[in-house]
Amino acid sequence: MHHPRYCPSCGTLVVKYSNPTPTADVVIYDETRGIVLVRRGHPPLGMALPGGFIEEGETAEHAAVREMKEETGLDVRLLGLLGVYSHPLRDLRCHTLTTVFVGRPERPELLKAGDDAASAAFYLLDALPTPLCFDHARVIGHFRDYLAGRRPLLPCAEDPDATFGDIPYLRPF
Repeated sequence: MHHPRYCPSCGTLVVKYSNPTPTADVVIYDETRGIVLVRRGHPPLGMALPGGFIEEGETAEHAAVREMKEETGLDVRLLGLLGVYSHPLRDLRCHTLTTVFVGRPERPELLKAGDDAASAAFYLLDALPTPLCFDHARVIGHFRDYLAGRRPLLPCAEDPDATFGDIPYLRPF
């Protein structure tokens, strides 16, 4: 969606697009430790699943793996796509559209807060802190449904840096 605006100096039409901003989040899960939540270091303050903005030229899978390393210090193997969440009010700073993956940490003992996270820790699903930011309580509910066999994971790229072979219109930038 765009909103037409005109330059006050020359009257030229200026188009400003107001599209949702893409993000990627991961439910990092370890069977014995639980899921990783971070305490946000910037508003909105509170507990959240780790994640962040997808950068230009980056796949959602690559952004998810990169953000996990930046926010938690963990190398994460993505297991699948839990869902896409796009309610316009899910983030009051701006309209975001997030792709949420489920991932397994390669070495969970290396968990440490980084980047925008004030802290990071594993929490058992029956002992989650509150409040949770954004719509992360809903996302975690969907993750519980996945664990109970009531919601499937969709496949994602095996390798977040994978190329697209000989299909020229799908080659990365």
